[in-house]
Amino acid sequence: MAIKAPILQAGDTIGIVTLGSPLNAGVINERIQFLESLGFNVALGQNVYAQTGFLAGTDEQRADDLMRMFANDAVKLILPTRGGVGVEGILPYLDYPFIESHPKIVSGYSDITLLLNALAQMSNLITLHSLMLIDFRPTTPAYNFDQFFAATSVYSPTRIIVNPPGIPQISVVQGNVTGPIVGGNLTALISTLGTPYEINTTGKILLLEETHEPINTVYRYVNMLKLAGKFDDCIGIVMGECTNCPIAYNTSYDDLINGVIVPLGKPLMTNVATGHGFYKAAIPIGATANLDTVNNSFTITEPTISLPTPL
Repeated sequence: MAIKAPILQAGDTIGIVTLGSPLNAGVINERIQFLESLGFNVALGQNVYAQTGFLAGTDEQRADDLMRMFANDAVKLILPTRGGVGVEGILPYLDYPFIESHPKIVSGYSDITLLLNALAQMSNLITLHSLMLIDFRPTTPAYNFDQFFAATSVYSPTRIIVNPPGIPQISVVQGNVTGPIVGGNLTALISTLGTPYEINTTGKILLLEETHEPINTVYRYVNMLKLAGKFDDCIGIVMGECTNCPIAYNTSYDDLINGVIVPLGKPLMTNVATGHGFYKAAIPIGATANLDTVNNSFTITEPTISLPTPL
């Protein structure tokens, strides 16, 4: 059974780390003030504000910041400032057995997808494909915060993933499967192929989303997963949005799904609000879910956080 981090409660400490690309210090400070206005305390990694070219410090420094957060008993949630590029560089420097014995909530998307799946596979830890520090601002939709706190601060045996009103989840290929969720950003996932951190889709529900890639490039990435057997091994597929993905050669994202994903014959739900979209569902990586595309439902079937142990 997957390991569940302790519940996030009012007054808890959130550890802020920059694990890939740097983020402007003014933006970081504004978002920290927003977190503090919600009643949380904040602990900062040593390299939160660092910038070494397109990275926030060396791979070893960023990894060390993350490990220090796992070692800090006061920290209950680890929140990367952003994604960008570079998260793959920290993966060899992480102590996965130590993380397994010191579970924390870890949330993010984009390049953070690499970390989420590595921790789920190598530390058996449920992680969260959801908000990063950059999303904690007054203009973020209430739906996104509702999803995030439902996953991190409410103990529930089940939780249904439902889009905001007016944005339908679409069941395209019918079926009913239950298994752990893996996946996230497509660009990040293909970078794991052929590495020790290659995504394992065997018996799992595969989540995919993308942003700012033309559809012919998305086609290339999808086929890389296909050639690697990741669609053969998975039991179901959830397609999130492809935000700001230009049509290429008169081919749209929906055309790609219909031409490449539908023929795979796996239970398939599309148009799920997640990742880089304006609306972001909170989807736990490593947690067991039921994908029922007969009744058009996507349900997390186990608690994704743990309750405090009574004294």
